[in-house]
Amino acid sequence: MSHAPHESFEGQPNPERRRLLSIALAGVAGAVLPAVSSAAAAGPSEKVDVDDIAYLTAGEALARFKAKKLSPVELLRAQIKQVEAWEPTLKATTYTYFDEALEQARIAERKYVRGEPVRPLEGITCAVKDYHSVKGKITTYGSRLYKDFVPDQSAPTVERLLAAGAIMHCRTTTPEFAHSGVTASLLWGVTHNPWNPAYTPGGSTGGGGAALAAGYTTLSDGTDGGGSIRIPAAMNGVFGYKPPWGRNPNDREHPNEWLIHYGELARSVGDCGLMQNVTSGQHPADMSSLRDKVVIPPTFDGIAGMRIALSMDLGYFAVDPEVEKNTRNAVSVLRSLGAVVDEVDIGWTKEIEETWNTRWQGVFYALAGSLLTKSRNDVDPYVIKILEEGKKLDVTKFYNLNTVRQKMYASMTKLFETHDALICPTTATTKIVAGRSSEQPLTINGKSVNPFIGWFMTYPFNLVGTLPVMSVPTGFDAETSVPTGMQIVGPAYDDLRVFRIASAFEGATHPWQRRRPKPAA
Repeated sequence: MSHAPHESFEGQPNPERRRLLSIALAGVAGAVLPAVSSAAAAGPSEKVDVDDIAYLTAGEALARFKAKKLSPVELLRAQIKQVEAWEPTLKATTYTYFDEALEQARIAERKYVRGEPVRPLEGITCAVKDYHSVKGKITTYGSRLYKDFVPDQSAPTVERLLAAGAIMHCRTTTPEFAHSGVTASLLWGVTHNPWNPAYTPGGSTGGGGAALAAGYTTLSDGTDGGGSIRIPAAMNGVFGYKPPWGRNPNDREHPNEWLIHYGELARSVGDCGLMQNVTSGQHPADMSSLRDKVVIPPTFDGIAGMRIALSMDLGYFAVDPEVEKNTRNAVSVLRSLGAVVDEVDIGWTKEIEETWNTRWQGVFYALAGSLLTKSRNDVDPYVIKILEEGKKLDVTKFYNLNTVRQKMYASMTKLFETHDALICPTTATTKIVAGRSSEQPLTINGKSVNPFIGWFMTYPFNLVGTLPVMSVPTGFDAETSVPTGMQIVGPAYDDLRVFRIASAFEGATHPWQRRRPKPAA
């Protein structure tokens, strides 16, 4: 069984890959959500055949499998063609397993043809982030130090997805040790955004977001320690869900770490629900995984009469005008559905930035501090900097960050006494070039911000990790053609409320039935 990068299709040489448009060119103009974003003035939306197999949602594909109108083999072949069309220029994948996956798809096909019992995700493709351990498969964590590493067990959520019938046909890129909002590594190079390759697809699940947008896969798993699911969901025009802490089991490498959440990226709210219903629930590998299991239903009631709070800046972020415009247009959609939306001040301040950094640096140093002396020449300099900062922390400062977390949670608890949910932008800007260094100065709307984390508005909700959060697409930045997103934040462990609002919003906008990025002919 081959584990070579970009394994050839059924043993045959890969066809000549078509190249993307020049890195300097902007992506296709227009808006994913014509009713939401005024970016449509930049150009007409491209009409797309909703039967394009590579872009079906999992729900649609499963229905067609069961009706014997589509085969899992046909789905996989269509997506292999997308990989061949975009790679290696996009650089969204590390390893592919097309021969092995095709055999699994044929087995699934026979089950559907014969009317045999099938599992919840039987025959559905799922790209697995190359940060998540997969038993018997090279898992690099985006690092040259692990370029030949083969784990002897899989992450619990990966186990569950594959046991439910999902087919892992490719692994997706991540920055080294998943420690950046920009996906690039010394091992795999720079990953590009399919909507405009000059810009990043976000991170750290940037390869997964790009793969979904480019039609490589039907589902993509992800991890989120500061926004690593929600950032690429927003910047690729897909949906991304950070479950509340404990809802999904974490991996064995980060025991009891409340900053990190395993979740999903998908083309629909329903697909996020399908994945959640498979991955959630108590697992013996994670002492913090919850016994209670929330089942996500396929449909929800509307949101008429719900009261939703809007914070455009979370109290301290600078926000790009294009992002604000699309967020306010999304608010108009929610109001048209009967929700009341109030702009509020949640009382958060910039101390949250230092609090998250403290936790991130301290945990990473505790886990990987030995790299400073053993292997620093093989590690990306920004990773070394995080470790060096973590080394300086004292125990008192590390523990006292809980005081800030408690203040944050208290303000949210008070908010949820009068409102059903909070909404805010996912990223403060789309103008982050592919491969951008976290040391490079960054200005948003005329204000100098933290170049590492000052541009994504996701990490505060990892500090109050019991709050479920979903990022939904809101349109495109007219200047970059890169998608924008909006976070829907619910009360602690109230997954269903977040899914309800996201489902209503999706139903009014149907982002994945508008247009898709195209590789150069």
